[in-house]
Amino acid sequence: MNQEIIKLYDEYTHKPLSRNEFLQRLSTLTGGMTAALAILPALESNYAIAQTAADDLFTEYVTYQGGSGQMKAYVARPKAEKKYATVVVIHENRGLNAHIEDVARRAAQAGYLAIAPNALSVLPTTPANEDEARAMFSQLKPEDSLANFVKVFDYISTRKDANGQAGCVGFCWGGAMANSLAVAVPSLKAAVAFYGRQPLTPDVPKIKAAVQLHYASLDERINAGAKEYEDTLKANGKPYELYMYEGVNHAFHNDTSGARYNEAAAKLAWQRTLEFFKKYLG
Repeated sequence: MNQEIIKLYDEYTHKPLSRNEFLQRLSTLTGGMTAALAILPALESNYAIAQTAADDLFTEYVTYQGGSGQMKAYVARPKAEKKYATVVVIHENRGLNAHIEDVARRAAQAGYLAIAPNALSVLPTTPANEDEARAMFSQLKPEDSLANFVKVFDYISTRKDANGQAGCVGFCWGGAMANSLAVAVPSLKAAVAFYGRQPLTPDVPKIKAAVQLHYASLDERINAGAKEYEDTLKANGKPYELYMYEGVNHAFHNDTSGARYNEAAAKLAWQRTLEFFKKYLG
């Protein structure tokens, strides 16, 4: 697909660009509104693809006390009742959806207790669609969202199926949150960020966790801060891994978004993620 279309969609999903303006600009790029509407399904998420089997897993929805209200989360783990290392799975800027629940099940199938909180659950209303979900993120204060995700580790400590070892993996907005948790949670063992905004440079020395970073070479917006982050991690002796996936776009791991998903990069990045968790979480 034309890279200008991908960039426009990225602008639409990350900046205050109305759907009407997005469609008008898309129709200009494609040669008309009919063509624009024809390619729209390839850009937007198709959650019917999120079908990782749950038959051999234990799953549930839980509520825990966040910093600014009650937080809801999806939980998945192997069925055997024993203690597991925990992986906190952090969604994009759309809240908890079928894709992120699917990623949580993938972590569970790898032998982890996976917990996927919903940042939007502290708000009084539930979004009806992705446009509403993205818009509702403007109602969240960054410091409150961070506190709400920090509190999940208190909740994990109360679970009989958690062994005390915890890591996190986040995507886009969640990638930025994974980096923030690496700064804010000293007990965190491993933080994996997919195309996530970097923490403030002065905060990097606070990181105790091992960090793994996945970037898309075409993702200029996020990549702008990657080198400084790496240089600071290196200068402070922090264990980290950084991978740049050539010729792919932001959100390349999201298999429900056909236009940006890259199967080879996604599978390699997830393999590296699981190897990283095995190294630091067991």
